[in-house]
Amino acid sequence: MISCSEAVKRLWDYLDGAVGEASRHAIEEHLDVCQRCCGEAEFAGELRRFLTTHAYEELPSDAKDRLTTFLEQI
Repeated sequence: MISCSEAVKRLWDYLDGAVGEASRHAIEEHLDVCQRCCGEAEFAGELRRFLTTHAYEELPSDAKDRLTTFLEQI
């Protein structure tokens, strides 16, 4: 099974459907057993949906700062 760091590294490509079958399977296998990474995947999916829905709206500067800080941490 892949490690948490490997799962997180591939997470956005996985959500975009830009990974091969073997990688998709490895990530899903990891997400099935790791609550932390599963939570990150759920958050990333929600964030992606939010950004898609509100792409043309200006984010408040404090929200941009929090988002930038979060993305730098992962």
